[in-house]
Amino acid sequence: MLSAGATEVSATPLTPFRDEAQAQRYCPGDKVVWLDFRKGVYYRKGQRRYGQGFDGSFVCLNEARDSLYRRSLLGVR
Repeated sequence: MLSAGATEVSATPLTPFRDEAQAQRYCPGDKVVWLDFRKGVYYRKGQRRYGQGFDGSFVCLNEARDSLYRRSLLGVR
């Protein structure tokens, strides 16, 4: 049973891309980030882990934020 004060959290569906150029064409007015699904974080271009790993994909920054992923502070330049 749910309590009367329970709130529902819903995430925005992501449109993942394996290629950075495809993601940029999909979201021309937004930045492209590398989303690490396993860690639940995204990396911006210039960060060390941007575009690396098998458990990730390129997505639009706004989609990543709306889907409740957090930014990584590692490797910030």
